[in-house]
Amino acid sequence: MTDTHTLTGEEVVTQVSALVEEIFARLKPVLAAAETLLAESGDLSAEALHTIRPQVIEALGGLVVGAGFVSAPNVLADQELGFEWWTSCRTDDGSPEQLFISLDPESPNFLDYTRQSWFTVPRDSGRRHVNGPYVDYLCTDEYTLTFTVPVTRGEEFAGVVGADVYVREFERTVSRRLRALGRTAALLNAQGRVIVSNSVRKATGSLVREIDVPAWWASGAEPYTAPGGMTLRRCGDSPITLLVTT
Repeated sequence: MTDTHTLTGEEVVTQVSALVEEIFARLKPVLAAAETLLAESGDLSAEALHTIRPQVIEALGGLVVGAGFVSAPNVLADQELGFEWWTSCRTDDGSPEQLFISLDPESPNFLDYTRQSWFTVPRDSGRRHVNGPYVDYLCTDEYTLTFTVPVTRGEEFAGVVGADVYVREFERTVSRRLRALGRTAALLNAQGRVIVSNSVRKATGSLVREIDVPAWWASGAEPYTAPGGMTLRRCGDSPITLLVTT
C-alpha cells in the first residue's frame, strides 16, 4: 500500500484494530501461564514467578519492547508486591534483560505501581487497557504505550500482564494509513489524548478539547459525528479512537 491509495475511515479503523489485536495476542501465552501458576500455587512466592519467564521473553519482538506480569498486593506469600518483567530496550543488541525496581515503601526509589492507570483501570474495569502516550522513566525513557490485561485467580483480581510499545514505532506503523485518509486525522486514547496524528496541530500527547472524548466513551463509544464535521470511531474492542475532521 502507498500513501497515494485513499483509505476510508472504516478501513483505517479495521487496520488499526488488527495491529492492536496483534499486540494483545502476544500477551495471551503470558496470561495463560500466569493464571495457571496462580491456580496451581497455594502459597506463591516471588521467586516462583520465574516459571513464566519463557512466555514473557517470547512476547518480546515486533513492536513489543517490554512485557511481563505484575501482581496485585498480597497475591504473593512472601512479599506484598512483585513482578516478572523483561525488556529489550536497555541492551545494544536488543537481547532481553530483566527489569528490577524497588518495592520497598521506605526507599526513595519506591514505585507504587498500584496507583498507575495501566494497573488500576484493568483492576477496576475487568477489561484490557491501553495506557499512554506517556514518558516511561522507569524503563524506556521514551514516549510509550502500555497494553495491559487483568489476571485473575478464581474470581479475584490478581494483577496484570502487559506489554510496552514505543509510540514512535507505533506511529511509524500507522502514520501512512492516517495520511492515506486525505483528511486531518488522529488516534486518541480513551481520555482524548493524541497517540499519533497526521497534523502538526495535534501533537502526540496533546489533549483534544473540541469533543468530550471521555464522555463519549462513557456513553458507549458508538460512531459519532460532532457539529462541524468531526467524527469519532472506536478501533474494534480496544480503547483507541479514530478522530477525523471532514
